[in-house]
Order: sequence, then C-alpha cells, then structure tokens
Amino acid sequence: MKNIWLIARRELASYLKSPMGYVIVAIVLFVDGLLFNYHALGGAPKLSAEVLQLFFAFATFMTMVSGVLLAMRLFAEEKQLGTLTLLLTAPIHEVEVVLGKFLSALIFFGLMTLLTLYMPALIFVNGKVSVGHIVGGYFGLILLGGLSLAVGMFASALSRTQIVAAVAGGALMTALYLCYLGADVAEPPVREILAFLSPQRHLHWQSGVLHSRDVFYFLSGTYLFLLLTTHVMQARRWR
Repeated sequence: MKNIWLIARRELASYLKSPMGYVIVAIVLFVDGLLFNYHALGGAPKLSAEVLQLFFAFATFMTMVSGVLLAMRLFAEEKQLGTLTLLLTAPIHEVEVVLGKFLSALIFFGLMTLLTLYMPALIFVNGKVSVGHIVGGYFGLILLGGLSLAVGMFASALSRTQIVAAVAGGALMTALYLCYLGADVAEPPVREILAFLSPQRHLHWQSGVLHSRDVFYFLSGTYLFLLLTTHVMQARRWR
C-alpha cells in the first residue's frame, strides 16, 4: 500500500506541474459551461430536473473524453522519456505501479469534476432540484471517469507515444459506447451482451436513478482494464 501511495503522489505531482493537466481542465470547464449555458439554461423553459439531466448528459461526454486524455501519458510518457525500464526494474510489483498511476489520475479527475459543481448550484437560483439527484449524478460521473481512465491506461500501456495512446483509447471507448447500436439489430443472446457492454445503457444516474447493475458494470469494467494493463506491464518486464 505504501508503494501505491508513493507512485500516486509522484504522478499527481506530475499532473499538477504539467501544463497539459490544466489545459484539459480548462477545456472541460469551458465546454461544460458553454453547453450548460446555451442548451440547458437557454432555449425553451424547462423544469429544473430537466436542466440538471441535460447537464449530466453534457458532462458524460466530457468525462469520457477527459478520462482518456488524462490517462494517455501514464505509460506512454514513461516510454518517451526512457524511464519505463527503470520503473519496471524497481522492487515493486506491476499491480502497485498500475494502481498508483490509476489512483493519481482518479484523484485529479475527481478534483476537476468537483469544479463543475457551480453549474448545478446555479439551478437553485430560480429553481429547485433534489440533492440526491446531484449526488447520484456526480457518483455516476466518477464511476464513468474510472472506466475511461482504465481504458486510457490500457491504451497507454500498449502505445509508444501519447498521441497514439489518446487515439487508441478514444477509439476503444467509442467502440464500447457504440455497442448499443449493435444491440438494436442483433438477436438474443448477442443483443443482451452488446447492450450490457455499452456505457450508454448504464447512464440512468443522469436522471437521478442509480441501479446496482450500473455500479457493477462500471466497477467490473474498470477492474478488467486495470487487470489487462497489469498483464501488459508484466509481459514487458519479462521481455
């Protein structure tokens, strides 16, 4: 546990010192704020719950994008700097490396997500929404962010550069998301499998409803990609 925390602190410091981390935060806040102002608050009058649901819909897209972008550097940057070999030959287990890096990215993502709290708070100026809806929505964003980070880490472990890692992670996340299209035309049992694989079918928290099967989906998906990343690192160490 000590090694995991040491790696997490090292990587979190890299996020805070690197301009790329702040650029990603700025882009996320700008896009979320723009969409919230013009599409959620603007246009025809809406119920407060509808405005909040639209906000979480916008935030969902930016969560998937930012998760992949935040994770693209975690291993690809080590390869570019030539420090991956040093990291893999250190007396620490691959699981500790993966978990430490993932924890740092998740903490940074969580801080970035909390910066958007002012948007739901604005709804209270002229309306009223359930605090449970807000809490459930942000919990869902964290779950989705964890999955996106895990997918991005897996792509980063396989890629030599950060750009390739971003493209590969984005393609993999998009493929997962679009599985719901295949579910609409496939026959059972393939239909049920594709529907379960798509994050699009597990976004009930946008409307304030949090199902245990949705929590299981995001946690199991995150675990799977972290496990795959660990195996990639183990293969690199043996090689």
